[in-house]
Amino acid sequence: MVPQRTQLRQNYPNPFNPETWIPYDLAIDANVTIEIYNITGHIIKRVNLGPQAAGRYRDRSKALFWNGRSDNGERVANGIYYIKFTANEVIQICQLVIVK
Repeated sequence: MVPQRTQLRQNYPNPFNPETWIPYDLAIDANVTIEIYNITGHIIKRVNLGPQAAGRYRDRSKALFWNGRSDNGERVANGIYYIKFTANEVIQICQLVIVK
């Protein structure tokens, strides 16, 4: 079933240590990018998922998996981070927390 709305959903688990899944819904086919920022606004992880078909990307087999590491492969520190979800013209942000 295709969702009515394109949206970022809350990651799970949240808070997490050391890994989490980032679910989302696409009402139409879209180019999807997910970026993770630290509290000071610096990007620490960028994942370009590319073209994705409309649908629900909610369970562990479809949601984006994040292992808590930066683009440099370093484990990120405890704290608050922000997920920026971009799907065509839709942009949404939500908060996630790493607790070790």
